[in-house]
Amino acid sequence: MFDQLNEYGPSDDPIVAEVRAARIVLFAAAGNDIQEFCRRARARQTASGHPIAVGVPESPDAVARVEDASRPSRNAD
Repeated sequence: MFDQLNEYGPSDDPIVAEVRAARIVLFAAAGNDIQEFCRRARARQTASGHPIAVGVPESPDAVARVEDASRPSRNAD
């Protein structure tokens, strides 16, 4: 299986190799069907219980609140 990893270019990075190997296995389990692969990924994501990021809020007020929350507090001195 690892001989297939170089089809996207050489990489000696073990983390890249691990991610590529996982992708090959998961995609094969979905019958090499991208729609089934995505359906399964969404199901795993939902089942994980972790919060799901859905994108930037549309409301300018919501965007401002997100930006304000991400700025470091000036009271940290």
